[in-house]
Amino acid sequence: MPAPTDHIGLRIAAARKAKRLTQADLARASYLSLSEIKKIEQARRTPSDNALESIAAALGVDATRLERGHTGTERRVHAALSTISQSIAGYDIDVMVPRRGLLELRAAISEAVNWRLGAQYGLIARHVPDLLADTLALLHTTDGAERQQAARLVAAAARTADALAYKYGARDLSARLIELMRWADGHLGDPLLTMCVAYVRTETFFQARAHTAGLRALEAAVDAAPACGTAEAKACRGALHMRAAVIAGRSEDAAAAELHLAEARRLGDAVPEGSYLGTAFGPESVRIHEVSVAVSLGPDHVDRAFAVAESWSPSVDLPAERRSGFWIELARAQLWGGRMNDAFDSLRTARAIAPQHTREHPWARETAGTLLRLRRTDEESLTRFAAWTGAV
Repeated sequence: MPAPTDHIGLRIAAARKAKRLTQADLARASYLSLSEIKKIEQARRTPSDNALESIAAALGVDATRLERGHTGTERRVHAALSTISQSIAGYDIDVMVPRRGLLELRAAISEAVNWRLGAQYGLIARHVPDLLADTLALLHTTDGAERQQAARLVAAAARTADALAYKYGARDLSARLIELMRWADGHLGDPLLTMCVAYVRTETFFQARAHTAGLRALEAAVDAAPACGTAEAKACRGALHMRAAVIAGRSEDAAAAELHLAEARRLGDAVPEGSYLGTAFGPESVRIHEVSVAVSLGPDHVDRAFAVAESWSPSVDLPAERRSGFWIELARAQLWGGRMNDAFDSLRTARAIAPQHTREHPWARETAGTLLRLRRTDEESLTRFAAWTGAV
């Protein structure tokens, strides 16, 4: 059967040839396999949103130039933000009948959590407004044990929506979603969910640069947490220590940062790497946060970040957002340490892992812009990358 004449692969091939790139060149620049590029251009595979945006970035064009009707993740997200706001405006008012039952919503929320961990913001934007509305409706119309489960689903939906609000700069909406999580937790009385909410609430302190207050809030949450009897309890407590270490670093409290990091390391060694109430935790996550703490403490601590990176890098089993974040923070340390080419390589690695996350990360944008101003690496590729992040 002949390939369709209007397939996106043909437009990608034309754009590639116009840039005088081979398929192997495009595969390297977009961090996709040569086999995948060939299948896309031959119309044997349609690229995912992530693959399309990686290819577009490598070609130096907007994704809408390659796929007709593509709204682009950024536009899709911003269109969803107002709908999310509408979905939670009357969160404490019973205004609708649930369209989905507990089991169906539980499966849908599980999938959405995986999208969040994988930095699939376009998919979240498409589905999370309905998830918020449906989980809230379920919470208002159930009681007993099912009501408690519904409250946990509301909190998970709000956290998933917050991934969009926080990363795309809708700070007021982010704060409202965190308050919704706290309200849902009030219906449940689950100490593990309380720890999860405290972990997410730290975003408001990061945004306000109220690092000392944020550290105190996390330490209070640790003090109020129950004994760590299960792996899930250990992971939830360990995640609080992990985040406390980072915010302590940003408040320039090196002693507190080391204390919390040591406790996170101890708890991380006691559980397998995994997702616990939607938070990735385990030995690898803690190691990534060792780099985060070094970067948070500032340029004088970059050698600590280098020491981690020289002997280890995150495995592919970790969530994409967490792996991407490691390379973004390492790039910042490399910039401070004068390793300009390494910094750009790290940014490109982050983009290959999670392009949507990298594009919206302020440190990726800042590092790319600084590298471009210094003119200390491959200028043409860096210019395209910086333009893609919005740094220029």
